[in-house]
Amino acid sequence: MTVILGIGNTLLKDEGIGIHLLDYIQKAYPQWVQQFDIQLIDGGTLSFDLLTLICSTQNLIILDAVRLKQPAGSVYCLQDQAMDQFLAQPGKSVHEVSLQDLFDMSRLTEQLPEHRALIGIEPETIDWGSQLTSDVNHSLSEAGNKVKQVLELWGVIDSPVQPLEAKNICSTYPI
Repeated sequence: MTVILGIGNTLLKDEGIGIHLLDYIQKAYPQWVQQFDIQLIDGGTLSFDLLTLICSTQNLIILDAVRLKQPAGSVYCLQDQAMDQFLAQPGKSVHEVSLQDLFDMSRLTEQLPEHRALIGIEPETIDWGSQLTSDVNHSLSEAGNKVKQVLELWGVIDSPVQPLEAKNICSTYPI
């Protein structure tokens, strides 16, 4: 099973990137849910309830706001070890339960997803408001394409072209 998990708070402008990106993917690629074993999950601001989901999936893509001090709207793709290294850095999550907490628990039960990636967008503003800022909103299609490339690389969806090498899709950490 493959899960695309959007996380964030849509009441705090760009903090809701993951949820807005999940919505974009659902509208842009409706065939993924119909043709392939892909679940699109709104994880909100995370909770321990997501542990079972994370432990039971083979392929996991997480969509979230990512702060790496680059221009607003910059798109990131961190896969496997690079994602693990990024999440291990202190202060990378504004959520009550961090992704690192959930992944640590998955490791302890030896049920970490075989393939995992974090697709993120650099936020501009995390403040009250339900709309993404302009630069972030314009990055949704690029981030959606990164998700598509990762799914093709993993063999989850059919690729119309030759598979791309991982180094062409995702960056290593630090960026």
